[in-house]
Amino acid sequence: MECTASRRLFNEVIVPNYSPSPIIPVRGAGSHLWDQEDKEYIDFAGGIAVNALGHCHPELVQALHKQSQKLWHLSNAWTNEPALKLAEQLTKATFAQQAYFSNSGAEANEAALKLARKYAKDHFDPEKTEIIAFDNSFHGRTLLTVSTGGQPKYCKGFEPLPGDITHLPYNDLASVEYHISNKTCAVIVEPIQGEGGVIPAEPLFLEGLRTLCTQHNALLIFDEIQTGMGRTGNLFAYQNYEVIPDILTSAKALGCGIPIGAMLTTKAIAESFTIGSHGSTYGGNPLVCAVASKAFELINDPVVLSGVKQRQRMFQSKLELFNQKIGLFSHIRTEGLLIGCELQKKWHGKAPALKQLAEQEGVMVLTAGPNILRLAPSLIIPPKDISQGLEHLTTAMLALKMDF
Repeated sequence: MECTASRRLFNEVIVPNYSPSPIIPVRGAGSHLWDQEDKEYIDFAGGIAVNALGHCHPELVQALHKQSQKLWHLSNAWTNEPALKLAEQLTKATFAQQAYFSNSGAEANEAALKLARKYAKDHFDPEKTEIIAFDNSFHGRTLLTVSTGGQPKYCKGFEPLPGDITHLPYNDLASVEYHISNKTCAVIVEPIQGEGGVIPAEPLFLEGLRTLCTQHNALLIFDEIQTGMGRTGNLFAYQNYEVIPDILTSAKALGCGIPIGAMLTTKAIAESFTIGSHGSTYGGNPLVCAVASKAFELINDPVVLSGVKQRQRMFQSKLELFNQKIGLFSHIRTEGLLIGCELQKKWHGKAPALKQLAEQEGVMVLTAGPNILRLAPSLIIPPKDISQGLEHLTTAMLALKMDF
């Protein structure tokens, strides 16, 4: 029996934890997508900051094809060449000395949090278990990471949650200074809150966290799942600050669409993950690591990284110009090519409607909650696609203003 893919079929055969668009994309190239009806779209969503090199980048396709003819998977009873190469690339380009590979950002954060607790028990006190996180943060959907995330809506119905997790206001160093103690094993923070609305950390906040963690023998974890791999114009966002974390997590753009996550840390901290203490069946398999290694090579290029800042300025100037005429947004926040456009109070709650209108006009965008339109396009999106996509978005903005 032949199956016809449709949104109706989705409702019949897929668990209803998602509510996707009625359209079904079937192919992509660069910053363009086409649906089943062959309608074309400019992609400003990037798979939520995943497709950092666009769709079907020829060198990534070549890397995938080449490795697919060699070796797909091994158990972790054996190592493999692509994993070793990728780990070497990541450690040479960052503060880290060792890498752990997983399948996703949530799993990378899970590993980081487990390692922090294990390290604290190994070196300090069995009761040194508290994790400090921040309101409005997002760290994944496993039970530990969703509990660490600072958005209660994602925890509802999954209680009881893991304990010894404290949430404090983001960018409020005084609250951390008041609360942190020798029972704290880790502080986990996004240098830019992505799901929370593209809110950057203040430099003094991150610098203060580093000082407090050092004073209290707590590990500072940077969640760079969304901000890493060139998104802000540096390879990782921590490189924009005078702060070096103890652990850094990466995913999303690390594989440019191939499922992979990484936890990076120092040898001294990594030693607490002794043989058998943690693991992943698929993490670090040769197929995904071969593609991620090529993606890393392409992104970690001064021309590509400087191009991110150039494209940021283009997005920012055009969005501000259009908004001066339309008056839909109260704030436009750009950190590299992670862009958050906050709606005026009059249109609060209408970000999903604006996303839908934009899609109808031929541009794919994201939201970050009900009040913020979020853009996370390819790092190498051509200027002509930026201009064309923003024209479509402007039409959608005007339609929202007229409808509401």
